[in-house]
Formats: sequence, C-alpha cells, structure tokens
Amino acid sequence: MDKLRDFLKSWPGRILLVLCLSPLALLGVESYFGGSTDPNQIAQVGEASVGLSEYQTAVNSRRSEILEQLDDASLLNEDVLHTQVLKGLIDRTLLEQQAGKLGMTVSDDTINRLLRREQIFQDANGEFSNVQFANFLRQRGMNKEQLFAEFRNQLSLDQLNASIVGTAIYPMKAVNQLIDLQLESRDIWLHRFNWQDYESQVTVTPADIQAYYDANQDKLKSDAMVDLAYIQLSPATIQIDEVTEEELQQQYEAYKQGLAVVDERKLSQILVTGDDAKARADSIKARLDQGESFAALAKKESDDPSGASGGDIGRFNPSVFGSDATAIETALQGLSVGEVTAPIKTNFGYQIFMITEDNGSQIPSMDSMREELTAQAKEYKRQTIYADKVTAINDLAADGFSIEDIAQQENVALKRIEDYRKDNNTSVLSQPSVIKQAFDEFTIQDQAVTSGIEVGLGTVWAQPSNYRPTQTLTLAAATPVITQTLLKQKASALALKDAKQIAANIKTVADIAKQPVDFQALGEVSRQTTLLTDKERSLAFSKQAPEDGVVALASETEIGASVLVGDRIETARQSQLSDNEKAQTAAIIRDNLGQDQLQDYLDYLRLVYKVEINEANMAGAQVQ
Repeated sequence: MDKLRDFLKSWPGRILLVLCLSPLALLGVESYFGGSTDPNQIAQVGEASVGLSEYQTAVNSRRSEILEQLDDASLLNEDVLHTQVLKGLIDRTLLEQQAGKLGMTVSDDTINRLLRREQIFQDANGEFSNVQFANFLRQRGMNKEQLFAEFRNQLSLDQLNASIVGTAIYPMKAVNQLIDLQLESRDIWLHRFNWQDYESQVTVTPADIQAYYDANQDKLKSDAMVDLAYIQLSPATIQIDEVTEEELQQQYEAYKQGLAVVDERKLSQILVTGDDAKARADSIKARLDQGESFAALAKKESDDPSGASGGDIGRFNPSVFGSDATAIETALQGLSVGEVTAPIKTNFGYQIFMITEDNGSQIPSMDSMREELTAQAKEYKRQTIYADKVTAINDLAADGFSIEDIAQQENVALKRIEDYRKDNNTSVLSQPSVIKQAFDEFTIQDQAVTSGIEVGLGTVWAQPSNYRPTQTLTLAAATPVITQTLLKQKASALALKDAKQIAANIKTVADIAKQPVDFQALGEVSRQTTLLTDKERSLAFSKQAPEDGVVALASETEIGASVLVGDRIETARQSQLSDNEKAQTAAIIRDNLGQDQLQDYLDYLRLVYKVEINEANMAGAQVQ
C-alpha cells in the first residue's frame, strides 16, 4: 500500500484525488435522530425547507471537525464554512425530494431487521432489547413511528445516492494508461528566456494602455483595503518574576495529585511553647541526639495533646500547617524513618518532628524535582498573567477604548499595516478570522477595536481605519498595472520568438552545444519532477522524439519562454503497483467520477426544484 500512497501523491494521482464537498458529508446516521422542523427557514427547496436550527447544528458540527485538524483556529474561513454547509444541506434536501418522487422507499420489515442489528439496541448477550430501544426513543423525544420515518428517509436517500455514484465506469485499461503516464521519463536539457531581459526592447504607448483598459475595465478593480492598527499578545512575551517556594510547593502537590497518591509519611511531633520555647526545644533536640526516646520525651515535654500518645499525628498533611507547611516540608526532605528534624519555628511555637513510617518512598522528593517544578510554576504563572491580560484588553475594547490607549495602558507594542487587503492578503495577519473581523461592517463603521482573535499561540486585537471599498479603477490608477502587464506580454513574445528559433536548430544532442545560449542538463526526469515549472512540465512530455534524435520544444512560460530538449520518452516495463493496488486505484477513480456525476445530477435537480435562500436569516446565523 505504500506504493499506492506514493502514486496518489504523484502528478496523475493528485489529479484523481481532487477534494470536493460531497453532500454525503451531511448524510450521516446522526440525521436519523434530528428534531422537529425549525419554523425559521434558511432556505426553501421545492416544497421542503432547511431550518435555522438544523443549519446552525450542522455548522457547529462541521466547525468542530475542522478545528480538530487545525493547529491554528484563525485559519478557519467562516464564510467558506457557512457556504459549504448550506450547499450540503440544500443538496440533501434536493435528493430527499427526488427519492420520494421516484418512489424509493423501504419496508417496515427491512427497517426492523436493520435496527435489530444495531449494537446500541442490544443487551449484554447481543440480543435486541426492547428496554434499551424504549430508553433510546425516550432520551431523544421520539416515538417509534418518527424513528422509522427518519430511518426510511435516510435509506431511500442512500439508495438514490448509490444509484448515481455507484454507476461510474472507468475501465482498467484507462487506469493502466494513467499509471504508465506517471512512469514515463526522459533526459531533458533546459534553457529559460527571462522576459525582463527583453523589457528594454519594447514600448507601451498610451493607445495600448487605453485599448487594454477598454477591453478589461470590468477586471481592473481595486482591492478593498483598510489601514490596520493592532496589538498582539502571546504567553511567550509575558515577563514573570522568580517563583516562590510556596508556588513550587503548589506544583509539587499538583504533581502528587496527578499520580493519584498521597504523602505516606507518618510523623510524631514535640511542640513546646512559652517564652523559653526556643531554649527548651534546643535542649530536647540535644537529648534526642544523645539517644533518648522520642515517644518518652513527647509524653513528658510536649505541650500538644498528641504528646500523650508519644507525639503521633498520623500522615503528614501540609494543609494542617497552613503557611508553615513549606518550612516543615523542607525540614522533612531527605529524612529517613527514625530521623528527627531540628526545632522549627512555627505559628504554634517550636516543633520537632520524627518520621515514624514512610510508605511513599516511590514519590520523588520536591528537591529532586526542583528544576522541573520551577519550569512548571513559571509556565503556570505565565499562562495566568496572560489570561488576565487578555481579559483586561477585551474589557477595554468593549468599553470603547482606542487601540492606542489600550496599547499604552497595557504596555503592549502597537503595530500598523497600511493597505491591509480583504483579498490576496499576504501580510503577517493574513488569517481568515482576522480579515473577517477587520472588514466587519460594524467594526469599520464604528472604527472599533475587535475582540481578541486567537492567532496561533497568541491573541490579536485590531482597529481598522480609512476603509477603501472595491471599485473600478480609473484609467490613471490602472495605468501602472496595465503598463507592467503589457510590458511582460510584449517582452515574453520576443523571448518566445528567440526560443522558437533556438528550438528549430536542434535535431540531435550534438546540436545543443552549438547554440548561442547555454542549456542546463537536468538528466533523467519524470512527470513528478520539481526541476520544471508547471507549464514546462506539461511541455516536457507533450511530444515524442524521433528514434535517432531529440525533440526541441519552445513555449511561453511563467518567466517568459523556455526551450526544452528531450530524448526518447521511456516507460518502465513493469508497473510499481500490484493488481490489487491497481484495482483500489480504479475504485478511487470511479468514486471520484461518481461524485462528479452526483454534482451534475444535483445541478439538474436545481432546475427541477426551485431553491430560494433567506438571505436575512442566513446573515443573522453567520454572525452568531
């Protein structure tokens, strides 16, 4: 299958796999269980309609699918999304009506048999369960008749679809011919004539410009543009202070919680209070160091009720010690069972602890994880500050502050893009979501700051000004564009003339070196080569060379003109694909042809059933 995948990535393979929005994308099983018809119509299709709620549900579902595949949500083009979803819903409605008109239906017995096979309705023994079936209907607010009607409609739709898509024919002979094309190769010699080299030899007169303008005036339009001021914020730009021990402790506790374990150390303590607490604690610690029993000293010296039981306080729980937890945790680090801490000054007095049991030795100590915890604490702090800053900027934008005021108040760099285009946008903010908000009618009208737009790993806020709508260019405004276009056309014509003269003089490989221009020897190339431009690639295999010579071909190309010299076209004797892979390739081709047939059939149905779109409801749904 690797060879099949490689083929499908090749030049003919890509031709076969042109992606299109198929109405089948909206013919899924989830449609069996849709709700009632929405009285607010998006479109009237014959005698049926597409409801507002149905449309919004489909948009949300499709958006979620796309966003799962995108790393940057700002790359989603909402206008295209809404257009494609509406087309899919209309296509489905057209097919549903046609299926009904053709009498395509399914009996109750067939539906019963299919439903009994559905796993969702089966019990633990794989048998159909009336209880589960009833629960399913109750959860969806449907009765059996409604479910059968939806199921029958879907199956009828599937029948009609299969009768169109499944009838596409593409013989294996044609498949083999396509495969042979991508196996073709030949030696190529190339020389390119750049049109700029001929620019000084041509002139463009006012009459030429006027004639071009008169013939192409409808195409000579300015781009819709604004001047854009914007600020951009990302977590990476947030500066943070050093993290505290308390913040490290929080990350450590979160780490332990993530492991679903608790601190298994059991402790005993001796607490001493009063004015002489420090001196008493030091004396007790000295006696412990000399080998006296911790439990005995706790009973005799501790001012805490736990002293009666030898100081036992159970498992270590940081929350019990409040602000003293970090100091105690630090003192306990590295201690083994039976070892004692130095006296610790806490809010209770002076405390001495001994670890009596430790069943949590598998948990790394906080000190051993300090570097990792520090990085996590910094990132948590950075993300928190970033989220707070995004909220603050959004609030300022909603309150009507200008982008300049927001940038100054939040200490964020203000950036500008002049002539920010609605179409053919190649700026640093070319994402569809940014363009959509920058050219929003109300944003332009109020010259308001947009809400935060998520772009990659950050957020952008923009304020458009000086809006210039699309309009037909005047002759004066169009003259520079026309002049450049005509210069290239005339210069390319001269380049092509020279290219043809060179090509006419080449009959053999030896003739290549006799020409007044240098040729680049590309060696053996195939139709998938990246050494040639698109036009050159199509030219390179357009004509076979004679048995004892080469063929020289000249053509106008993207850069001016090119001469390609090729020897005999050879085809690999044996296909790289197995018979099974060829059959799968044929199936892919037939499916694509079937989809084309389906689109043709839908175009026909649009002539049969009147389709009217409610533009007002459509516009309202798109802004939600």
